[in-house]
Amino acid sequence: MRAFALAAALMLAGCASGSGTGAAAPGVNLADRGNLFATNSFRGASLPPPASLTRGVWMKGDLHIHSRHSKDSSNNPVSKIVGLAERVGMDYLCITDHDNHVYGDIAHNTWTDPEFHSDKLLLLYCAEWTTHRGHGTAISARPYDHQRLYDVRDQRDVVIEATKKALGIHLSANHPESGNAFTFSYDMVDSVEVWNSAVWASNAGNIRVWDGLLKSGRKLTGRGGSDSHHGTPDTPAQATPLSYQAPENNVGTPTTWVYATTRSRAAVVAALTNGRVSISANPYSPRVEFYADLDGDGRMDAMMGDNLKPSGRPVAFQVRLTGASVMPTATYTVRVVKDGAKFATLSISGEKPQVGFTDTPKPGERTYYRVEVEGPPTAYPEVPGSMKLSGAMLGLSNPIYFNYDPNF
Repeated sequence: MRAFALAAALMLAGCASGSGTGAAAPGVNLADRGNLFATNSFRGASLPPPASLTRGVWMKGDLHIHSRHSKDSSNNPVSKIVGLAERVGMDYLCITDHDNHVYGDIAHNTWTDPEFHSDKLLLLYCAEWTTHRGHGTAISARPYDHQRLYDVRDQRDVVIEATKKALGIHLSANHPESGNAFTFSYDMVDSVEVWNSAVWASNAGNIRVWDGLLKSGRKLTGRGGSDSHHGTPDTPAQATPLSYQAPENNVGTPTTWVYATTRSRAAVVAALTNGRVSISANPYSPRVEFYADLDGDGRMDAMMGDNLKPSGRPVAFQVRLTGASVMPTATYTVRVVKDGAKFATLSISGEKPQVGFTDTPKPGERTYYRVEVEGPPTAYPEVPGSMKLSGAMLGLSNPIYFNYDPNF
């Protein structure tokens, strides 16, 4: 297999809080000083309400892909990307061309390209923020002044964060453990690219970074992105040494699903920010859904991205696989991750596969749960080589949180 994903090489330092010595801070219970998940200063009184499980729409798209407006791209005009996204049933698309090739002027390149148009897709306004300290994706429901973000790329993090807030954009850390590792403060981002490209095996480091950030109290959405740069040549003469990537890594490898309140650009970005998100290996793969029954009435009343106040009673969780590509005769494996560690391994099968488990989050501690699902690869005829690269990895959920401080 020709490896084209970026290699994981740099470990994130300082993700999780450690316990120091000396006097305890005001309001901190000395008995909890060694407990990473203790939340003595937060009582959960101001937690936002859970998402409605009946008034929303699932939408799928790719949040990291490059057109001809990126200098390191080939045979990939905007029309080719949009056309493929439309054919495979995408709902939204985030074309993320590098901004350093145009010195920050994305607005007069990608966004003004006559091909930057679709009657079927919601095209978000995006760019890959390309800096000496790593890469990030800027995501917006409307045009914004990306030049301002580019111009502060070498400033202190506090200046960058203020600029990002002033622009009103969603900022995501790209491939955090790679040759272009994100080395800015994670306090200024809204999400992390935990699944980059079709090569699932190369993402172990990204997942470790994400779990470290979640354990530290940061409620950060995990999202995917193909990071595809190369399209299929129209003629043999147009082929480049990297053209082999087109049938291996392209639109939707992986695919990021968002549970949005409406079918609109603003709702897509809001769902991404709020963590109503799961990731599938490709556009045809089953979607992973993850729910919780907090009050014990037998009905699911919370989902991925929700931040709940535990009562001290058991909580019933449910994992579902949905989509036309679910194989009724197949058995899928569900890995449950709690606070960064393996909690349970479950099997799931049937025409409408679902499986449940129960646990009791402690009222005085911060806790999160997320799931990963493996099973038979789903065929992606338009990008046939991607199946081998993603392997058995089918999809993953974002966490359901308990006792996370919304003002962290």
